[in-house]
Amino acid sequence: MSTTTPMTPMSAAHHTLPTGSPLSRFGWTLADAWTITLRDLNHWVLRPGTVIVGWVFPVMIVLMFGGLFGGAIGVPGGGGYFEFLMPGMFAMTMLFGLETTMMAVTTDAARGVTDRFRSMPMSASAVVLGRCVADMLNSVVGLVIMIGTGLLLGWRWEGGSAAAPAAVGLLLLLRFALLWVGIFVGLIAGGPEVVTSVQILVWPVGFLSSVFVDPATMPGWLGAIAQWNPLSTTATAARQLFGNPGWGGESWIAQNATLMAVVWPLLLIAIFLPLSARGFRRLGG
Repeated sequence: MSTTTPMTPMSAAHHTLPTGSPLSRFGWTLADAWTITLRDLNHWVLRPGTVIVGWVFPVMIVLMFGGLFGGAIGVPGGGGYFEFLMPGMFAMTMLFGLETTMMAVTTDAARGVTDRFRSMPMSASAVVLGRCVADMLNSVVGLVIMIGTGLLLGWRWEGGSAAAPAAVGLLLLLRFALLWVGIFVGLIAGGPEVVTSVQILVWPVGFLSSVFVDPATMPGWLGAIAQWNPLSTTATAARQLFGNPGWGGESWIAQNATLMAVVWPLLLIAIFLPLSARGFRRLGG
């Protein structure tokens, strides 16, 4: 009578992945990644509450800051506060989804779902890439909702038809980079309770930026940190491209915000994308 040895995470590493040319293996990776993407999207359809709350929460922040505090906040160069706030909140929305990514990755690992993926002959990159694609689709919807909210509140872009898509591209580039940070943290976290602790850090990062106020109103050292925040560079670049009021300054980072809105995300991707793939391969090993 034969017996079957249960599959363990360690034995998963011995499964044979598809062989062939690099192009063929890349095609397998994309196909596997799309399968993971569809699995994540199906979960959202079955449990839409979390996704909808994630879309509505930034709208509530806009209404709170714009309606309650907007009249007391001076806008650099004049103009309405909503015009200043909306590009910053677009960037802030790209940061808010970080917690959702971390929690989803950590939950899959804690429930053994990730181990089951590792027991299959599929690319390690496909699993994390599929998660990333699903969250990017979610972020696109969230950004569209925020832009619609801004238009309803009187926000307009004045930078021309070519500049506006460039601003949206920079915002989504930031989101793509932050997704890999969230995936990596989710993979190395010991459990959902660790992710909850990390979530607390999202708010200081968001507020220590130019999203809500001009860093020139902060103490000198604090304002310098805020200017170098990747969230600030993307928010500032978006304001410039949308033609909205923003903050200037003589510092190098203030004069090169659009450049750094590309450099910061690319740097984060270069660091955390390979770390995420490596973390997945080593998970449970």
